[in-house]
Amino acid sequence: MASPELDLPVSSPFHDERARAALQRRTLGVVVASQVLGGAGLAAGVTVGALLAEQMLGSESLAGMPAALVTFGSAVAAFSVGRLTQRRGRRLGLAVGFGAGGLGALGVVAAAALDSVPLLLAALVVYGAGTATNLQARYAGTDLAPPARRATAVSVAMVSTTLGAVAGPNLVEPLGHLATGLGLPALAGPFLLAGVAYLAAGLVLFALLRPDPYLVARELDRALQPAAAGSAPVPRPGRGAAVGAAVMVLTQIAMVAIMTMTPVHMRAHHHELSAIGLVIGIHIGAMYLPSLVTGRLVDRLGRIPMAVAAAGTLLLAGVVAALAPADSMGLLILALALLGLGWNFGLIAGTALVVDATVPANRPRTQGTIDVLIALAGAGGGAMSGMVMGATSYATLSLLGGALSLLLVPVLFWTRRDQRTVTATR
Repeated sequence: MASPELDLPVSSPFHDERARAALQRRTLGVVVASQVLGGAGLAAGVTVGALLAEQMLGSESLAGMPAALVTFGSAVAAFSVGRLTQRRGRRLGLAVGFGAGGLGALGVVAAAALDSVPLLLAALVVYGAGTATNLQARYAGTDLAPPARRATAVSVAMVSTTLGAVAGPNLVEPLGHLATGLGLPALAGPFLLAGVAYLAAGLVLFALLRPDPYLVARELDRALQPAAAGSAPVPRPGRGAAVGAAVMVLTQIAMVAIMTMTPVHMRAHHHELSAIGLVIGIHIGAMYLPSLVTGRLVDRLGRIPMAVAAAGTLLLAGVVAALAPADSMGLLILALALLGLGWNFGLIAGTALVVDATVPANRPRTQGTIDVLIALAGAGGGAMSGMVMGATSYATLSLLGGALSLLLVPVLFWTRRDQRTVTATR
């Protein structure tokens, strides 16, 4: 039987390999368009979220609160988007997630205008839906991708985030002028852009992601199963899903902890907003721009070797950030670029491990659950980063964040002996 949401009969043209390839190309095109917009939306919280909170709350030790709230909202949204996708497909799940993120961003603008801390905290949670959805969109490119090109498909979705994500931080000053011209605080400007960008991304996906790639993949998978399999229980994800989750969770904590407090550290040492925007823009570029190369490396060299590379790169980023003089733009840029690159290695390798270890019948639910863990890990890293920096220093925070990535080593050693099982496609 065909899915009622899709109306894909057994005679569907998507049973033909060329038709599937054509739909995969179309899907990637739509995902690219949405990710360009989504990248601009997520950059606002990264660049000025901590500064806005410090301004409104009046405490540096609470400056990590926005990252914690955004990632908490991201966790709730990841769970919801995963479940909605499992039932109704990528199109509706991603469109709803981006729509919520856009409304949250506009709520932050309203909170800044009204100087309302409760509204700010609530709006940041809703804004986190955009962050979760931006990450969930990477899975849309893998639904119909051949197993040997799954990491490359993830990378196409991620690299398209770069344009908006890098442009956003570097528009901080012009957007600040726009905000003040509208009678709003300058730091609310980037959230104006985020609101428009997230809502536009949701509209693009809702209007153009047809046929839905996940629903097509699910029906094709069902058609390949024996007739009796229709009543069989949904299989559990393979061991690689747990390994992939561990890789992504640890890289997320290390990255968020250092990234969140870098703008506060720079501001305390009298760097201009334009300089902060440049550093964060390069950091976000390093998170996404190398993706096409990373995806090919993950497909060719393997998931585990690239996860090891993620751990080493994050450790190096922490050391450079800790040793960088506060007035050294060059070393701060290098540290944050390495931080973004290590995260990129870990996310693509971990995502590929999860996709390899799942089947369409359990994939979105598993992906959503893992992204919940990633978001909660980021929330913890963001909340603790302000406390650690307030009690010690930015250098100590950076060293602790870098050293945390070393926890990947025992996880990867544990799975190395079973690597063929972990990376086998299903």
